[in-house]
Amino acid sequence: MSTAAAPPLPAAAAAPAAAPEQRVTALELFFDLVFVFAITQVTGFLSDRPDATGLLQALALLTVLWWTWSCYAWLGNTAASDEGLFRLVLLTAMAAMLIVSIAVPGAFTDDALVFGLSYLAVRVLHLVAYLVLSRTDAGLRTATVRMALAMLPASALIALAGAVDGTARTVCWAVAIAIELSGLLAFGVAGWRVRASHFAERHGLIVIIALGESIVAIGVGAQAHELDAGVVTGALLGVAVAAAMWWLYFDVVALVAERRFARTTGIDQVRMARDSYTYLHLPMVAGIILFALGVKKTVAHVGDPLHDVPALALCGGVALYLLGHVAFRWRNLHSVNAARAVTAVLLLAAVPLATVLPGLLSLGLVAVAVWALIAYERVRYADLRNRLRHAEP
Repeated sequence: MSTAAAPPLPAAAAAPAAAPEQRVTALELFFDLVFVFAITQVTGFLSDRPDATGLLQALALLTVLWWTWSCYAWLGNTAASDEGLFRLVLLTAMAAMLIVSIAVPGAFTDDALVFGLSYLAVRVLHLVAYLVLSRTDAGLRTATVRMALAMLPASALIALAGAVDGTARTVCWAVAIAIELSGLLAFGVAGWRVRASHFAERHGLIVIIALGESIVAIGVGAQAHELDAGVVTGALLGVAVAAAMWWLYFDVVALVAERRFARTTGIDQVRMARDSYTYLHLPMVAGIILFALGVKKTVAHVGDPLHDVPALALCGGVALYLLGHVAFRWRNLHSVNAARAVTAVLLLAAVPLATVLPGLLSLGLVAVAVWALIAYERVRYADLRNRLRHAEP
């Protein structure tokens, strides 16, 4: 990710330490509606191309879409407002982002140029918004110019990919993603600040949005088959897994992380925002999207074994989600959640089984695994959980 994708608030533009924390605005939630559609499009893209190439392309699409959403999450954090010219810029970016989302199914074929040019427009509008915000702040203006040095080349390469094909298109995408993922680390975060509660809330909401896509996928899969006992059971098991994924994030993890985030100050707080949220929430969201594909295919064909990619998506998606949690804890607490790591490994080991067992049974095994994990943690850490959930922030 380039620094443009996640520019924290410069010290010169930061609100006073005593100022109340901002909350997510209605305009930000409105903007996120487009990202809901984008996620749905990525799931549909992979559903239509359930092979290795389709999987890699879907992950590439999710990465650039995530970085686009992330850059606007940072922008909202910086602006702390939905008024004036900033409102017009964000609404315009929302329109351009809608075109990006519509073009997702053809992003590597007929609509590649539309996707690329629309994506470039979204990123340029992000830069324009920062130029507007920095009119009276020389420090922010310098930071904006610095982040543009990484953001513009990456965005331009995605646009260029739409004008070429074959190996050249693949190379453009690969280099652009490499710039996006490495840019923030390369440029550093010195001199920036972030509003913690707003940032954590925004990322929690995006996890909810991704989980919502898994619910939609269950419904779509169920509609592809007669509503018999097998489909009903599959739908219930799918909801059970989605509910477990919600529990695993929001019961304690999100709460503890937000409190630690708010207590951290200065450059360490910005690094936590960059690492824990901008970087490590990507595998969590990716895992949820992969699970959405797996459960969609499973519910549509409950009695049949899954093909390779849907099997990997069903079991591996939940495993990736859990590994994101393991990395999240390691980054913030420097300790390993062994139970979640072991469960992730067991789910990855179950991928070959999912290609030979009936899909309904495979989904049932995933549901048992995640709820057994919850039960273990609920008993093992009962006292600690109670103190954390009922302690003063």
